Amino acid sequence: MTGTVSVSASAVIVDWGGVLTQSFDEAIAVWAASEGVEAAEFHAVLGRLLGPDAVPGGGPNLFHRVERGEMPVADFESALAALLRRTDGTPPPADGLLQRMFAPFALEPAMAALLRRLRGAGVPVALLSNSWGHRYDREGWDELFDEVVISCEVGMRKPEPEIFRHTARLLGRRSEECVFVDDLGRNVRAARALGMAAVHHRTAAETADALAPLLRTAGRQAAH
Repeated sequence: MTGTVSVSASAVIVDWGGVLTQSFDEAIAVWAASEGVEAAEFHAVLGRLLGPDAVPGGGPNLFHRVERGEMPVADFESALAALLRRTDGTPPPADGLLQRMFAPFALEPAMAALLRRLRGAGVPVALLSNSWGHRYDREGWDELFDEVVISCEVGMRKPEPEIFRHTARLLGRRSEECVFVDDLGRNVRAARALGMAAVHHRTAAETADALAPLLRTAGRQAAH
């Protein structure tokens, strides 16, 4: 669950979807039902392009391109819609596809409370999110984050090393002074490779328990 660093961390970097919201699968299931798309088909598309069976060395795919801001959102929506089929056999409408898809993603109160406690104890917190170009609901973000890093706004994406370093620098920290929290193992492993402590998020309670021993005294107390 945790990284192996010798110095207690003094800053926290967190993912958005699946960490500060309900799980990705849960939110996508809500969208798929409203869209008339089989959730399993959507996950199959992701698996073909992003999963362990994706062809290596094939160059940047459309997900990587939009996450880095290299592809217009409208073009990505058109390409993604063409890969999907609703139960009536037609593709979903491309216009506004991403906003509809991410509308069910809601902030988890327990995780929001954890971040408020950490910041109240003087622990700086940054958001680090890979984005497909959708508009986030940023209401209340000033209470949760000292810095916000969105992949398509900085031209980098997780698990690329430089986006982790960039986020740490914004917090005035070295990578080794940060704890990173994400629900995807590949991102957790990438952070650890840079010397960050890392927590593989599953639930708010488990993440709080995992953070506590990694942080300096004030943060350790705030995690609980």
